[in-house]
Amino acid sequence: MARFYDIHPVDPQPRLVSQVVDVLRSGGLIATPTDACYALGAQLGNAEAKQRIIDIRGLDDKHHFTLLCHDFAQLGQLVQLDNAVFRAVKAATPGPYTFILAATPEVPRKLLHPKKKTVGVRIPDHRITQALLTELGEPMLSSTLLLPDDDEPLVQGWEIKERLDHLVEGVLDGDMTGCDPTTVVDFSQGYPEVVRVGSGDPAPFR
Repeated sequence: MARFYDIHPVDPQPRLVSQVVDVLRSGGLIATPTDACYALGAQLGNAEAKQRIIDIRGLDDKHHFTLLCHDFAQLGQLVQLDNAVFRAVKAATPGPYTFILAATPEVPRKLLHPKKKTVGVRIPDHRITQALLTELGEPMLSSTLLLPDDDEPLVQGWEIKERLDHLVEGVLDGDMTGCDPTTVVDFSQGYPEVVRVGSGDPAPFR
């Protein structure tokens, strides 16, 4: 049964944030609000949790997992950025964008796209997510909480608790989250290609 964490959206309680991070470090899977919509989250090297995300969402091997980063310095350790891409990504972060880029050796191979060797990265503009990343001290593996038979991501903590009660270890409810997934921009060919329009304005990348 998942534990329900009622976390303040503006001033997240350090005690609760620490408890959630303990869940992540012990191999648990959580559902957390972000500036885009709810996401499933796990510790970076947790292969079992990655498989659980795949099973919950019904994903195939073409899915790009996203690494949530605390700041641009952390993001820059995970992906390859030339000067032009650096400026474009820097201007849009933090915010509701996911960027697909060639990964560095810092990223576990099992998290890479099997053919392209790319990974999704983003810096959320959300206080609860940022508090978790600060306490965790490393990027967090994530994927949009969109279930196989749903047309839209889940956005209510209580509903997530009901539907995923035996599939995750923790559900965070901060009463403030976005309703749409991120806008996804693929830079893997050296130029921006908007592959999903979501909550971030795609105009700067077209």
